[in-house]
Amino acid sequence: MHQILDAILSAQAGPADFAALPLPESYRAITVHKDETDMFAGMRTRDKDPRKSLHLDEVPVPELGPGEALVAVMASSVNYNSVWSAIFEPLPTFGFLERYGRRSELTKRHDLPYHVIGSDLAGVVLRTGPGVQAWKPGDEVVAHCLSVELESADGHDDTMMDPEQRIWGFETNFGGLAELALVKSNQLMPKPRHLTWEEAAAPGLVNSTAYRQLVSRNGAQLKQGDNVLIWGASGGLGSYATQLALAGGAFPVCVVSSPQKAEICRAMGAEAIIDRDAEGYRFWKDEQTQDPREWKRFGTRIRELTGGEDVDIVFEHPGRETFGASVFVARKGGTIVTCASTSGYTHEYDNRYLWMSLKKIVGSHFANYREAWEANRLVAKGRIHPTLSTVYPLAETGQAAHDVHANVHQGKVGVLCLAPEEGLGVRDEETRARHIDAINRFRPPAPAAPTKGTTS
Repeated sequence: MHQILDAILSAQAGPADFAALPLPESYRAITVHKDETDMFAGMRTRDKDPRKSLHLDEVPVPELGPGEALVAVMASSVNYNSVWSAIFEPLPTFGFLERYGRRSELTKRHDLPYHVIGSDLAGVVLRTGPGVQAWKPGDEVVAHCLSVELESADGHDDTMMDPEQRIWGFETNFGGLAELALVKSNQLMPKPRHLTWEEAAAPGLVNSTAYRQLVSRNGAQLKQGDNVLIWGASGGLGSYATQLALAGGAFPVCVVSSPQKAEICRAMGAEAIIDRDAEGYRFWKDEQTQDPREWKRFGTRIRELTGGEDVDIVFEHPGRETFGASVFVARKGGTIVTCASTSGYTHEYDNRYLWMSLKKIVGSHFANYREAWEANRLVAKGRIHPTLSTVYPLAETGQAAHDVHANVHQGKVGVLCLAPEEGLGVRDEETRARHIDAINRFRPPAPAAPTKGTTS
């Protein structure tokens, strides 16, 4: 592994050099274990601790198959599906691996008693399998997390419709929270040259998800002038939705849970911000009963911020806690587009406000290759920026996942895999200099230097 890292850090090695590097027999990876899936039985979701279930293991390098690439992972990041994997919700991921393993002799590789998780990476291609033409050893890449087989006609209009569509590192093995990762070659995209490894690893899953959900014809089809309600607008997913709304000429109404998160939204350029904790919104009277009066109070507050207009689009991902309010506040003919349910999967809403006002609920799940490519292109062009706030070493991924689970993070939480330190991998200093303030927007300010005459 040291030879691989030395070649990457040299920035001088070419395709032949990388192709000639010997592969190790094993690598370090963050895993969950099949024999531990009951460890949190009977506990409330919020009490389950990823630090107890995530392991740093040495695992064998997987066999490389046709149409695949083996990538040296310099950095990765934590997504909410990493948390789900770690707390074994809504189901242990080993069921996904077992089903995938039954598909063919080749996919049996994925059905193991451990699961290497993680659905983001930035790194360097080491090997490509038979049939791969677009990528070669030495290419600096990021990966999106859509894994498809495309042997059915269903996926050839929109690959998300492929019956064998899976999320890499969640429903497949050999994910990105590791020193090496196995991906399909059509998951690869060029690494934005002005970003560090850890910055480049941050946008993949969430930026692509937000792009499909908000911008694509498969989602809400955002247009100039739209009012867009964005839940968790400074979080890992919402921070990209906020940027996409602003870049597309829309007016985001950003919902956050603290003054610090409100300031992050203002720094991105948002003007309309609701601190739901400070304003005391409680959409549920108890576990079984919602409070429509709170929906109405919330809708009134939105109209105060938009000049009397309701929102055209609601960017939904909290799920159970907020869905009733989301359906209520969307304008007549508006769209509620949902991609997750981080507060619960059973959504309840008053259907009168949906059917009588001709509103639409659109389900959205990750993105197809074209959507992911366009989302990455916006990052490479400096129109959308990484929202990286904190970076942990690979050995502390459990703490990184705990931060996300407890919602004590801003933006995205990164993980250094092979990269020995932060700040490496920048190839375009000029573009970086133009965007450095936006790139660092989510990072905590550096400690002030001691003033002259003081001691430390």
